[in-house]
Amino acid sequence: MSDAAGDALLGPADIRELAAALGVRPTKQKGQNFVIDANTVRRIVRTADVRPEDTVVEVGPGLGSLTLALLEAADRVTAVEIDDLLAAALPATIAARMPARAERFALVHSDAMHVQELPGPPPTALVANLPYNVAVPVLLHMLDRFPSIERTLVMVQSEVADRLAARPGNKVYGVPSVKANWYCEVKRAGAIGRNVFWPAPNVDSGLVSLVRRAEPVKTTATKGEVFAVVDAAFAQRRKTLRAALAGWAGSAAGAEAALVAAGISPQARGEALTVEEFARIAEHRPVPEGAL
Repeated sequence: MSDAAGDALLGPADIRELAAALGVRPTKQKGQNFVIDANTVRRIVRTADVRPEDTVVEVGPGLGSLTLALLEAADRVTAVEIDDLLAAALPATIAARMPARAERFALVHSDAMHVQELPGPPPTALVANLPYNVAVPVLLHMLDRFPSIERTLVMVQSEVADRLAARPGNKVYGVPSVKANWYCEVKRAGAIGRNVFWPAPNVDSGLVSLVRRAEPVKTTATKGEVFAVVDAAFAQRRKTLRAALAGWAGSAAGAEAALVAAGISPQARGEALTVEEFARIAEHRPVPEGAL
Protein backbone atom coordinates (compact mmCIF):
# COMPACT_ATOMS: atom_id res chain seq x y z
CA MET A 1 0.00 0.00 0.00
CA SER A 2 3.01 2.29 0.13
CA ASP A 3 4.07 4.93 -2.31
CA ALA A 4 7.24 4.40 -4.29
CA ALA A 5 10.21 2.76 -2.62
CA GLY A 6 9.54 4.05 0.86
CA ASP A 7 10.53 7.59 -0.17
CA ALA A 8 7.40 8.82 1.60
CA LEU A 9 8.91 8.26 5.05
CA LEU A 10 10.66 11.08 6.85
CA GLY A 11 14.41 11.10 7.45
CA PRO A 12 16.49 13.35 9.74
CA ALA A 13 16.86 16.12 7.13
CA ASP A 14 13.12 16.03 6.37
CA ILE A 15 12.22 16.34 10.04
CA ARG A 16 14.53 19.30 10.62
CA GLU A 17 13.32 20.98 7.43
CA LEU A 18 9.67 20.58 8.43
CA ALA A 19 10.36 21.82 11.96
CA ALA A 20 12.27 24.86 10.66
CA ALA A 21 9.51 25.73 8.20
CA LEU A 22 6.96 25.63 11.02
CA GLY A 23 9.18 27.36 13.54
CA VAL A 24 8.82 24.32 15.79
CA ARG A 25 11.32 23.93 18.58
CA PRO A 26 10.72 20.70 20.50
CA THR A 27 10.05 21.40 24.18
CA LYS A 28 10.60 19.28 27.27
CA GLN A 29 7.33 20.61 28.72
CA LYS A 30 5.38 18.90 25.93
CA GLY A 31 7.60 15.84 25.99
CA GLN A 32 8.42 16.33 22.31
CA ASN A 33 11.07 14.05 20.88
CA PHE A 34 10.58 13.40 17.18
CA VAL A 35 11.59 10.04 15.67
CA ILE A 36 13.98 10.70 12.79
CA ASP A 37 14.79 7.15 11.72
CA ALA A 38 12.65 5.41 9.07
CA ASN A 39 13.88 1.94 10.09
CA THR A 40 12.67 2.55 13.65
CA VAL A 41 9.15 3.53 12.64
CA ARG A 42 8.95 0.51 10.33
CA ARG A 43 10.09 -1.68 13.21
CA ILE A 44 7.38 -0.18 15.44
CA VAL A 45 4.71 -0.90 12.82
CA ARG A 46 5.95 -4.51 12.46
CA THR A 47 6.11 -5.04 16.22
CA ALA A 48 2.61 -3.59 16.57
CA ASP A 49 1.35 -6.24 14.15
CA VAL A 50 -0.50 -3.60 12.11
CA ARG A 51 -2.67 -5.32 9.50
CA PRO A 52 -4.12 -4.12 6.16
CA GLU A 53 -7.64 -4.11 7.62
CA ASP A 54 -6.73 -2.12 10.77
CA THR A 55 -8.02 1.29 11.74
CA VAL A 56 -5.14 2.66 13.82
CA VAL A 57 -5.33 5.54 16.28
CA GLU A 58 -2.05 7.34 16.94
CA VAL A 59 -1.58 9.74 19.85
CA GLY A 60 0.97 12.53 19.50
CA PRO A 61 1.94 12.15 15.82
CA GLY A 62 4.23 15.17 15.90
CA LEU A 63 5.63 15.84 12.45
CA GLY A 64 4.31 12.56 11.06
CA SER A 65 7.22 10.08 11.07
CA LEU A 66 5.25 7.19 12.51
CA THR A 67 1.97 8.33 10.92
CA LEU A 68 3.35 7.79 7.41
CA ALA A 69 4.65 4.32 8.27
CA LEU A 70 1.26 3.41 9.76
CA LEU A 71 -0.52 4.63 6.64
CA GLU A 72 1.66 2.31 4.56
CA ALA A 73 0.45 -0.69 6.52
CA ALA A 74 -3.09 0.01 7.82
CA ASP A 75 -6.45 0.65 6.20
CA ARG A 76 -6.95 3.94 8.06
CA VAL A 77 -5.06 6.11 10.54
CA THR A 78 -6.54 8.68 12.91
CA ALA A 79 -4.00 10.90 14.66
CA VAL A 80 -4.76 12.82 17.87
CA GLU A 81 -2.55 15.90 18.26
CA ILE A 82 -2.82 18.59 20.94
CA ASP A 83 -0.22 21.01 19.56
CA ASP A 84 -1.77 23.74 17.35
CA LEU A 85 1.16 24.09 14.94
CA LEU A 86 1.72 20.37 14.51
CA ALA A 87 -1.98 19.62 14.08
CA ALA A 88 -2.30 22.31 11.39
CA ALA A 89 0.72 21.04 9.44
CA LEU A 90 0.23 17.27 9.52
CA PRO A 91 -2.53 16.88 6.88
CA ALA A 92 -0.39 18.79 4.35
CA THR A 93 2.61 16.55 5.10
CA ILE A 94 0.49 13.44 4.54
CA ALA A 95 -0.97 14.83 1.30
CA ALA A 96 2.46 15.79 -0.03
CA ARG A 97 4.31 12.59 0.86
CA MET A 98 1.60 9.95 0.52
CA PRO A 99 -1.14 11.40 -1.70
CA ALA A 100 -2.62 8.00 -2.59
CA ARG A 101 -3.35 7.35 1.09
CA ALA A 102 -4.30 10.86 2.24
CA GLU A 103 -8.04 10.19 2.15
CA ARG A 104 -7.50 7.37 4.65
CA PHE A 105 -6.00 9.78 7.20
CA ALA A 106 -7.97 11.77 9.77
CA LEU A 107 -6.75 14.31 12.30
CA VAL A 108 -8.32 15.02 15.69
CA HIS A 109 -6.96 18.28 17.13
CA SER A 110 -7.42 17.62 20.83
CA ASP A 111 -5.88 16.57 24.11
CA ALA A 112 -6.02 12.75 24.01
CA MET A 113 -7.19 12.74 27.64
CA HIS A 114 -10.38 14.51 26.54
CA VAL A 115 -11.14 12.46 23.42
CA GLN A 116 -14.49 10.72 23.72
CA GLU A 117 -15.05 9.73 20.09
CA LEU A 118 -13.09 9.33 16.87
CA PRO A 119 -14.14 9.78 13.24
CA GLY A 120 -14.64 6.78 10.96
CA PRO A 121 -14.71 3.10 11.93
CA PRO A 122 -13.91 2.11 15.54
CA PRO A 123 -10.12 1.82 16.06
CA THR A 124 -8.72 -1.70 16.17
CA ALA A 125 -5.16 -0.75 17.12
CA LEU A 126 -3.38 2.00 19.07
CA VAL A 127 0.22 2.79 18.14
CA ALA A 128 1.96 5.80 19.65
CA ASN A 129 5.16 7.44 20.76
CA LEU A 130 3.68 8.79 23.99
CA PRO A 131 5.03 11.89 25.75
CA TYR A 132 6.80 10.68 28.85
CA ASN A 133 4.93 12.93 31.29
CA VAL A 134 1.41 11.72 30.37
CA ALA A 135 2.02 8.24 28.99
CA VAL A 136 0.17 6.15 31.58
CA PRO A 137 -3.01 8.25 31.96
CA VAL A 138 -3.33 8.66 28.18
CA LEU A 139 -2.85 4.93 27.60
CA LEU A 140 -5.41 3.95 30.25
CA HIS A 141 -7.92 6.52 28.98
CA MET A 142 -7.70 5.28 25.40
CA LEU A 143 -8.01 1.61 26.40
CA ASP A 144 -11.02 2.42 28.56
CA ARG A 145 -12.80 4.73 26.10
CA PHE A 146 -12.26 2.57 23.00
CA PRO A 147 -12.87 -1.11 23.80
CA SER A 148 -12.58 -1.89 20.07
CA ILE A 149 -8.79 -1.44 20.37
CA GLU A 150 -7.50 -5.02 20.29
CA ARG A 151 -3.76 -4.41 19.98
CA THR A 152 -1.63 -1.59 21.36
CA LEU A 153 2.03 -0.77 21.01
CA VAL A 154 3.39 2.28 22.80
CA MET A 155 6.86 3.74 22.98
CA VAL A 156 7.45 5.18 26.44
CA GLN A 157 10.30 5.96 28.81
CA SER A 158 12.10 2.72 29.65
CA GLU A 159 11.17 2.92 33.35
CA VAL A 160 7.50 3.40 32.45
CA ALA A 161 7.73 0.40 30.13
CA ASP A 162 9.14 -1.65 33.01
CA ARG A 163 6.30 -0.54 35.30
CA LEU A 164 3.57 -1.29 32.80
CA ALA A 165 4.90 -4.78 32.06
CA ALA A 166 5.88 -5.69 35.64
CA ARG A 167 4.47 -8.82 37.26
CA PRO A 168 3.39 -9.26 40.91
CA GLY A 169 6.40 -9.46 43.20
CA ASN A 170 8.53 -7.17 41.03
CA LYS A 171 9.74 -4.08 42.90
CA VAL A 172 8.39 -1.77 40.16
CA TYR A 173 4.99 -3.49 40.05
CA GLY A 174 2.38 -0.91 40.95
CA VAL A 175 -0.74 1.00 39.92
CA PRO A 176 0.13 1.22 36.17
CA SER A 177 0.92 -2.52 36.07
CA VAL A 178 -2.38 -3.56 37.65
CA LYS A 179 -4.60 -1.12 35.75
CA ALA A 180 -3.05 -1.95 32.36
CA ASN A 181 -3.55 -5.62 33.18
CA TRP A 182 -7.24 -5.01 33.84
CA TYR A 183 -7.61 -4.37 30.10
CA CYS A 184 -4.77 -6.26 28.46
CA GLU A 185 -2.05 -8.87 28.51
CA VAL A 186 1.04 -6.68 28.80
CA LYS A 187 4.67 -7.35 27.90
CA ARG A 188 7.88 -5.54 27.05
CA ALA A 189 8.42 -5.57 23.28
CA GLY A 190 11.91 -4.12 22.86
CA ALA A 191 14.17 -1.15 23.53
CA ILE A 192 14.70 2.01 21.47
CA GLY A 193 18.00 3.89 21.43
CA ARG A 194 18.26 7.62 22.08
CA ASN A 195 19.90 8.43 18.75
CA VAL A 196 16.70 7.81 16.72
CA PHE A 197 15.12 10.91 18.26
CA TRP A 198 15.53 14.62 17.69
CA PRO A 199 16.34 16.06 20.09
CA ALA A 200 17.92 13.03 21.72
CA PRO A 201 16.23 12.49 25.11
CA ASN A 202 18.28 11.96 28.25
CA VAL A 203 16.38 8.75 29.00
CA ASP A 204 16.08 5.41 27.24
CA SER A 205 12.82 4.32 25.64
CA GLY A 206 11.02 1.00 25.52
CA LEU A 207 8.21 -0.59 23.56
CA VAL A 208 5.24 -2.10 25.39
CA SER A 209 2.77 -4.46 23.75
CA LEU A 210 -0.76 -4.65 25.14
CA VAL A 211 -3.23 -7.19 23.73
CA ARG A 212 -6.84 -6.86 24.85
CA ARG A 213 -7.85 -9.69 27.20
CA ALA A 214 -9.92 -12.35 25.50
CA GLU A 215 -11.93 -12.61 28.72
CA PRO A 216 -12.49 -9.62 31.01
CA VAL A 217 -11.53 -9.94 34.67
CA LYS A 218 -14.31 -12.02 36.25
CA THR A 219 -15.78 -9.97 39.09
CA THR A 220 -19.03 -8.54 40.38
CA ALA A 221 -17.19 -5.33 41.30
CA THR A 222 -17.03 -2.41 38.88
CA LYS A 223 -13.77 -1.20 37.37
CA GLY A 224 -14.00 1.91 39.57
CA GLU A 225 -14.39 -0.20 42.71
CA VAL A 226 -11.40 -2.37 41.79
CA PHE A 227 -9.23 0.64 40.91
CA ALA A 228 -10.10 2.26 44.25
CA VAL A 229 -8.60 -0.77 46.03
CA VAL A 230 -5.51 -0.64 43.79
CA ASP A 231 -4.99 3.07 44.46
CA ALA A 232 -5.35 2.58 48.21
CA ALA A 233 -3.03 -0.43 48.30
CA PHE A 234 -0.18 1.37 46.54
CA ALA A 235 -0.64 4.79 48.16
CA GLN A 236 1.18 3.26 51.13
CA ARG A 237 2.95 0.40 49.43
CA ARG A 238 5.31 -0.35 52.34
CA LYS A 239 2.36 -1.08 54.60
CA THR A 240 0.52 -4.36 54.88
CA LEU A 241 -2.83 -4.45 53.12
CA ARG A 242 -4.58 -4.48 56.51
CA ALA A 243 -3.09 -1.04 57.21
CA ALA A 244 -3.05 0.33 53.65
CA LEU A 245 -6.73 -0.46 53.07
CA ALA A 246 -7.98 0.82 56.43
CA GLY A 247 -9.19 4.10 54.91
CA TRP A 248 -10.87 2.30 52.02
CA ALA A 249 -12.63 -0.17 54.35
CA GLY A 250 -13.45 2.32 57.13
CA SER A 251 -11.08 0.69 59.62
CA ALA A 252 -8.17 -1.71 59.85
CA ALA A 253 -10.54 -4.35 61.21
CA GLY A 254 -12.85 -3.81 58.22
CA ALA A 255 -9.90 -4.17 55.87
CA GLU A 256 -8.85 -7.40 57.56
CA ALA A 257 -12.37 -8.81 57.27
CA ALA A 258 -12.51 -7.96 53.54
CA LEU A 259 -9.09 -9.51 52.95
CA VAL A 260 -9.93 -12.71 54.82
CA ALA A 261 -13.23 -12.99 52.95
CA ALA A 262 -11.30 -12.60 49.68
CA GLY A 263 -8.84 -15.33 50.70
CA ILE A 264 -5.88 -12.95 50.95
CA SER A 265 -3.51 -12.56 53.91
CA PRO A 266 -4.00 -9.26 55.74
CA GLN A 267 -0.20 -9.19 56.10
CA ALA A 268 0.37 -9.26 52.32
CA ARG A 269 1.36 -6.13 50.41
CA GLY A 270 -0.17 -4.75 47.25
CA GLU A 271 2.87 -5.57 45.14
CA ALA A 272 2.18 -9.30 45.62
CA LEU A 273 -1.38 -9.27 44.23
CA THR A 274 -2.77 -9.90 40.76
CA VAL A 275 -5.56 -7.80 39.28
CA GLU A 276 -7.95 -10.71 39.92
CA GLU A 277 -7.04 -10.66 43.63
CA PHE A 278 -7.65 -6.91 43.82
CA ALA A 279 -11.04 -7.55 42.24
CA ARG A 280 -11.87 -10.14 44.91
CA ILE A 281 -11.05 -7.64 47.64
CA ALA A 282 -13.29 -5.03 45.99
CA GLU A 283 -16.18 -7.50 46.10
CA HIS A 284 -15.91 -7.68 49.90
CA ARG A 285 -15.77 -4.01 50.85
CA PRO A 286 -17.57 -3.58 54.19
CA VAL A 287 -20.89 -1.75 54.11
CA PRO A 288 -20.54 1.44 56.20
CA GLU A 289 -22.72 1.59 59.31
CA GLY A 290 -25.93 3.42 58.65
CA ALA A 291 -25.71 2.79 54.88
CA LEU A 292 -28.46 0.16 54.96
